[in-house]
Amino acid sequence: MLSSEELERYARHIVLREVGGPGQAALKTARVLVVGAGGLGAPVLMYLAAAGVGLLGVVDDDEVSLSNLQRQIIHGTPDVGRPKVDSAATRIKELNPHVIVRTHAVRLTADNALDLIRDYDIVVDGSDNFSTRYLVSDACYFAKVTLVAGALGVFDASLTTIRAHEKNAAGVLNPTYRCLFPEPPPPGTVPTCEEAGVLGALAGVLGSMMALEAIREIVGFGESLVGRLVMIDARAMRFETLRYARDPANPLNGDNPAIVDLSIHR
Repeated sequence: MLSSEELERYARHIVLREVGGPGQAALKTARVLVVGAGGLGAPVLMYLAAAGVGLLGVVDDDEVSLSNLQRQIIHGTPDVGRPKVDSAATRIKELNPHVIVRTHAVRLTADNALDLIRDYDIVVDGSDNFSTRYLVSDACYFAKVTLVAGALGVFDASLTTIRAHEKNAAGVLNPTYRCLFPEPPPPGTVPTCEEAGVLGALAGVLGSMMALEAIREIVGFGESLVGRLVMIDARAMRFETLRYARDPANPLNGDNPAIVDLSIHR
């Protein structure tokens, strides 16, 4: 049930035919975990909070540094040195006091991932390294939780949604993250953002799109990004979408799965 204050706050959502009162109520009862409170997680958290997602979890074990502020807009200069989850929680509460914030000031590992993820309906992964992306995607499969996965390059970005634990209309299991990217690149072949740089506004674009995709999954309008990958080329300001399907040989939900738990990540 939405209060009179909430009805006013979300009025521009509620007048949308695709959202309306039922959609806003669904947002209020939704539980979303955001992995990372950095360049992608910052806009994700702010837009999901503004949209009225009832419970937002944020997992990050890092502290705010001055170099973060070029793109991590949920933090401010006075927050330098604070745990990112605490800084993010403060900003979310300022933006929307109706949102419950649950902070997890830990590094996501094979030992804690399932326990964290099981408490949420959707996970939005804004991590900045391949090991975490594979861990999160595998954990979401075992926990049967929808995953919105974004990845940011120097002038490029990509976005997809994973529901590998579910079947499509044809009765076939949906693709996994490993169907799209079977193996991570060899260590050292992809430079970190400290080494290669990152365009702050591009992080904002992709993070906003990730929040939009999570909202679409919660409310249920439009065509899902399950089995589709959106790619952004910021140099040419070009957006492309490609389709991908389940690989029967993938080790997670393939015909002969080799990954049966998260021990591969230990």
